[in-house]
Amino acid sequence: MTSIDDLPTTPSEQADPRGDAGIRPRGVLGKLPRYAAGKPPVVVEGLESFKLSSNENPLPPLPAVLEAIAAETSINRYPDPLTTALRTELAAHLGVPATDIVTGAGSLGALNQILATFAGQNDFDAPDEVVYAWRSFEAYPISVGLAGAAGVQVPVRADGTHDLEAMARAVTDRTRVVLLCTPNNPTGPILTRDEVVGFLAQVPAHVVVVIDEAYQEFVRRDDAVDGIELYREYPNVIVLRTFSKAHGLAGLRVGYSVAQQGLTEHLRVSAVPFAVSQVAEHAAVTSLRHIGEVGARVQSIVDERTRVVEGLRDLGWTVPEAEGNFVWLALGEHTQDFAARAAEHALSVRAFGSEGVRVSIGEEAANSRFLELCGEYSHRPAAG
Repeated sequence: MTSIDDLPTTPSEQADPRGDAGIRPRGVLGKLPRYAAGKPPVVVEGLESFKLSSNENPLPPLPAVLEAIAAETSINRYPDPLTTALRTELAAHLGVPATDIVTGAGSLGALNQILATFAGQNDFDAPDEVVYAWRSFEAYPISVGLAGAAGVQVPVRADGTHDLEAMARAVTDRTRVVLLCTPNNPTGPILTRDEVVGFLAQVPAHVVVVIDEAYQEFVRRDDAVDGIELYREYPNVIVLRTFSKAHGLAGLRVGYSVAQQGLTEHLRVSAVPFAVSQVAEHAAVTSLRHIGEVGARVQSIVDERTRVVEGLRDLGWTVPEAEGNFVWLALGEHTQDFAARAAEHALSVRAFGSEGVRVSIGEEAANSRFLELCGEYSHRPAAG
């Protein structure tokens, strides 16, 4: 069977004997990084394999959600383009007007709609700028580039946190959007409410500030920013959330943004029609109606996260604050070696060049094997 990793990735690898008639893609495609999805684990005889490379929920959707998915038979019909049922349910859950919610194919789909609306290449002018921390969500530079905008990357601090002072200084008269990822993927720390409020005070009111909260349900810090709270106060704030992580619906692709009407009226123009299928909408609505059970499952993952972080620190490893469903190992030049060692233990992890490794919190047995590997590994991250 051909996997995605076997597919051609460069123009030279895509040679067609019929010729290409001189057809060329947009020049920006050659400048963009490739999105590297987490790979499945290799098979190791005698060991159960575990995938810890994609920040997926290791638990399946709730039984009621699986029943709702199985009961959906109208897939011969187009879904509701306004996802009315889901937005109504979300409005009650979040305490916001349904008109402030715009759905998308996962939070990434919702982000692409934001960028298509507010940042890009203008006629006869230089491209707009989008400021974001780096390293952060791997898709940011791709989405920004495809929108026609110029990405401005501001390095995270040694502890994996956003350098908001530096990000504020990076804002220019060309800046149209700022992306704040909290908890930051892949490093793990959150942004506090006070930090974000202070940042918003330094950013012009016409600059859209996106608070990307894909992992919000896993956060336990009392002082963490709550995007929904801030969007009520700041007309330039947009909040991103998803059903992929806490709700375990990554394969159905359903996310959303929340913003005031001055922004959503424009977002609806760029929203991809029918981006959320009726199966995804029905599953998300059902999951919200069983939010207590979702919360209990999330807490079980948080408990495992605590066990893993404490286990790593007991072993002498230095790891950043972990508030998502993953941990970050700043292994530097040893990044690829550690990923290879993990593969030998039937664990797939996500290696980022020579920067570090992100390891998702998985099943209890997977987490225990990961800690055993770390106990044997000699090149441990030191304090920054």
